[in-house]
Amino acid sequence: MKLAIHWFRRDLRLTDNPALRAALEAAETVLPVYVWSPEDEGEWAPGGAGRWWLYQSLAALDACLRERGSRLLLRAGPAAQVLAKLVAETGAEAVYWNRLYEPALVERDRGLKGRLRAQGIAAHSCKASLLYEPWELETGKGAPYRVFTPFWKAALAQPDPPPPRPAPDALQPPPAWPPGLELEALELLPATRWYDGLQAAWRPGEAGALARLEGWCEEPVGRYATERDRPGIDGTSALSPHLHFGELSPRQAWAAAAARRSELPGRGIDAWLRELGWREFAHHVLYHFPHTPTEPMYAKYAAFPWREDHEEMLQRWQRGQTGIPIVDAGLRQLWATGWMHNRVRMIAASLLVKNIRAPWQEGARWFWDTLVDADLANNTMGWQWTAGSGADAAPYFRIFNPVTQGEKFDPEGRYVQRWIPELRALPAAQVHRPWEVAPAGYPAPVVDLKRTREEALAALQALKGSAEKAGS
Repeated sequence: MKLAIHWFRRDLRLTDNPALRAALEAAETVLPVYVWSPEDEGEWAPGGAGRWWLYQSLAALDACLRERGSRLLLRAGPAAQVLAKLVAETGAEAVYWNRLYEPALVERDRGLKGRLRAQGIAAHSCKASLLYEPWELETGKGAPYRVFTPFWKAALAQPDPPPPRPAPDALQPPPAWPPGLELEALELLPATRWYDGLQAAWRPGEAGALARLEGWCEEPVGRYATERDRPGIDGTSALSPHLHFGELSPRQAWAAAAARRSELPGRGIDAWLRELGWREFAHHVLYHFPHTPTEPMYAKYAAFPWREDHEEMLQRWQRGQTGIPIVDAGLRQLWATGWMHNRVRMIAASLLVKNIRAPWQEGARWFWDTLVDADLANNTMGWQWTAGSGADAAPYFRIFNPVTQGEKFDPEGRYVQRWIPELRALPAAQVHRPWEVAPAGYPAPVVDLKRTREEALAALQALKGSAEKAGS
C-alpha cells in the first residue's frame, strides 16, 4: 500500500515498536500520528504529573522521528473522529496501533477497528506493552487469575519473550503533510510552574529510558533483592514511568536484565523480573475485572464502614503533615518528584486506609494526579491490595505499623531526613518517633496508631457480621 497511519498512544518509542514495524513493512509511507483525546479515557484522563511527562515524551519522540526524516503529527479530539478525518484527508489505506487494556480504551478501540474495516480501511493492533496478553494466560478451569503466584508460574512456563526489535533507520515522509497542532496547543503543561522538581528528577523520552535501563542493569539490578525495600538508597530501577508511557518495552527490560544473569550472582535479577510479572498481573486483573478502579473486586467490601470525618486527615496525608515521619517523607517525595518509593507507597496507603480509615479510592485518586508513573492497572491493584478487597490482596488484619516499618527499612533516618527538614537535627533513634521530643515545626501524629488499628479491626468484624446475617 502507499500510505499507512501509525497511531502512537502509550508506545512513545521507535525501538521494539511492533505496530510501527508492521506499518513500515506494509506501506511505502507511514504517517506518525498522536491524538490527544482525554475525553476517550473517561474519568481516568492523565493527571497533572502524567500530562507533564507526556509533554516531554512527545517532544522527545518528535525529535527522534525528525532524525530519521519524519516527524510527529499532533491532533486533538475524540480519536475515532480524528482518525476517520485523517484517513479521508490522506487517503491512508491502513491504521496501525499497539493495544492498551484500560476498560474505556478497549471498548473504544474495538469499535474503531470495526468501523475502519467496514469502510475498507485495514486496521491492525499489536502487542507491545505487555509480555503476555491478558487472555493468553488462564487457570486450569479457563478462568482469569486472581492470585499472583500461580499466574507467574504459568507465565514462566511460556517460552521466553522474543528479543526486542531495533528502531528503524529511516521513515519515508508523506508527499504532503496534513495540518497538525503545535505541542503547546495540547495544553499539557499547567499555567503555574510547579513541576521544576519533576524536571530535575527525570529525563522523559526513549533516550532517557534506555540510559536508565542501561545504568540499572550495569550492576544495581543484582542487589535488588536486598536493597529494594530501603528508600534511603537508590535500590530500585525507577523505570515505571518509562514503561507506562511506552518509552521502553517490557521485552527490552526483560532482555537487558536477563542478559546479566551469568555476571551478577544472587537473586536480584529474578526478583526484579518478578516485579515485571506483577505489572503483567495488574493488567491481567484490570482487563478481566474492569470495575476494579472504582469498586472493590469482592463486593462484600463495598459496605466497609469508612470514617465519615476523614476529610481533614486526608488533607494532612496529602500534604505530608500526618506527624508519621516515613509517611510524610513519602508524600513529600511524591509532591516534589512525582514518584514515591514502593515500600513507602504501601506504608502510606496502609495509614490512610487502615488507620485514618479513608476510602482507598481517595488515595488512588491522589496518586493518579501526582504520580508520573500513574498507571490504572498498577494503581488499582496497589490500593485494593492495601484495602484487602482485591486480587492477591493483603488480609485486612495486616496493618503496617509505620513506626516499626520506618525503623526497619530506614534505620539511619536518611530517607526521612532528606524529605523532612524539621527532623534533620534528631538522632537516628528518634527520627521515627519525633513526638517523644516534639521538634519545632513538625505536627503531632494525626491518629493514635494503636487505637485506630483496633478500630479498623472492629470495623472489619462488623462487616463480616453483617455479611453473615445477610447470607443467613
